[in-house]
Amino acid sequence: MAAAKTAAVGPLVGAVVQGTNSTRFLVFKAKTAELLSYHQVELTQEFPREGWVEQDPKEILQSVYECMARTCEKLDQMNIDTANIKAIGISSQRETTVLWDRLTGEPLYNAVVWLDLRTQSTVDILSKKIPGNSNFVKSKTGLPLSTYFSAVKLRWLLDNVRKVQKAVEEGRALFGTIDSWLIWSMTGGANGGVHGTDVTNASRTMLFNIHSLEWDKELCNFFEIPMNILPNVWSCSEIYGLMKGGALEGVPISGCLGDQSAALVGQMCFQEGQAKNTYGTGCFLLCNTGQKCIFSEHGLLTTVAYKLGKDKPVYYALEGSVAIAGAVIRWLKDNLGIIQTSEEIEKLAKEVGTSYGCYFVPAFSGLYAPYWEPSARGIICGLTQFTNKCHIAFAALEAVCFQTREILDAMNRDCGIPLRHLQVDGNMTNNKILMQLQADILHIPVIRSSLPETTALGAAMAAGAAEGIGVCSFKPEELSAIRMERIEPQIQATESEIRFSTWKKAVMKTMGWVSTQSPENGELTIFSSMPLGFFIVSSLIIFIGARYISGLP
Repeated sequence: MAAAKTAAVGPLVGAVVQGTNSTRFLVFKAKTAELLSYHQVELTQEFPREGWVEQDPKEILQSVYECMARTCEKLDQMNIDTANIKAIGISSQRETTVLWDRLTGEPLYNAVVWLDLRTQSTVDILSKKIPGNSNFVKSKTGLPLSTYFSAVKLRWLLDNVRKVQKAVEEGRALFGTIDSWLIWSMTGGANGGVHGTDVTNASRTMLFNIHSLEWDKELCNFFEIPMNILPNVWSCSEIYGLMKGGALEGVPISGCLGDQSAALVGQMCFQEGQAKNTYGTGCFLLCNTGQKCIFSEHGLLTTVAYKLGKDKPVYYALEGSVAIAGAVIRWLKDNLGIIQTSEEIEKLAKEVGTSYGCYFVPAFSGLYAPYWEPSARGIICGLTQFTNKCHIAFAALEAVCFQTREILDAMNRDCGIPLRHLQVDGNMTNNKILMQLQADILHIPVIRSSLPETTALGAAMAAGAAEGIGVCSFKPEELSAIRMERIEPQIQATESEIRFSTWKKAVMKTMGWVSTQSPENGELTIFSSMPLGFFIVSSLIIFIGARYISGLP
């Protein structure tokens, strides 16, 4: 029976996709990229104070083991032998910061999530230390000094958590992004676990020199980070270690990329000038710039795209990051209760087919690219007596598309050659209204993969192509399971421009909303003591009939 199973499917590769809201494990046919099975587990996010976002590293790790076990059970029910899984790749949320005890394997604090804003005062203090005529942080890392990246989160933990301070003093502390925590734990943990990361995740810490591909001593000194707690840095495709436990014990872990780099690989954006946009918790547009760094003059990041092997060249990308994309749908569900499931938003939006002049800027964590404005907070503008939950749902979808348009415009200016189409992926691309809106607002075709899980595919391909594994190819023509759908704009360019212009007017209303007090001490925002519903209702009463009004963060 086992021989028949093997003959039926050939070699397989697995991929862990560890995101902000959930963890998934997926198994693909190595030769065709056909998805055979997967399992997903939703994760808890903790919000101890306003602006703080945390997750339990042990819950994240357990979710990975659970997803692997459940996926293997499903494969067994399909009469597919899990011994065919030849390698595992890991794609993870980037920047999220974990510190743990190398002797016990226990986290020293919750994971501080990339969306977390507690470090704003740390950023303000550090900004004053950078010479005005020489921003060595950006020139070495490609990143602006922001709460977004790992270095300032790590600095906060070192400054504020005694348990962390003590572990560092005693040489017990290890630092990593989520990929490092998972790989160390799954390759043995306190009993010989491998402490490492790949170049894409390292490039998001603000401690990594993207030119030399090494931890940078000057940067570590600037942030006052001890270098002995940092992981080793690898390429994205090589054998890092073997699984030591769980349903796939003994299988090599041989692929590792930050989630957005994994999506770039999964979309086969290997040529200079190719770009993709991933719609997840946030929204991330990456454009491959080849083997050269291009530094943006329009608010984009320069980052490492991938390095697919020890001896392979490094490729770079320009990136535009939007903090809130799919998260706005979750907010409508969990905070306002106007939908019961994320899928319902398409039905609501379809009922009206327009926002009826309502604009929603979901700047819950400030504005990322191209503004980098931490003082911004979310607003809903243009409410009238006629506005209902369907219009707000439509406006939420439009918001995702308008934010993408802002990034695309910045990218076109930096690259000098406008993109002729945009490749898209992520679970939100299943929403047909969202995809048509995106094509309309960009006024270029949107190319949607038949496989929305391109992030998982990228990690699986990197794992399967690693030296010593060799079961995957990076040739698109060999991946027969992938089909593309082209979505054309259906409105006139003038209408697109009018709607986008009004959106930008709404964005301007979000600026300067937050006081200069940092959330480290419980951030004070204007109207922060008012419940959101109260403020919206009050605004409606006061401004009924007005074309544009401001809502609460």
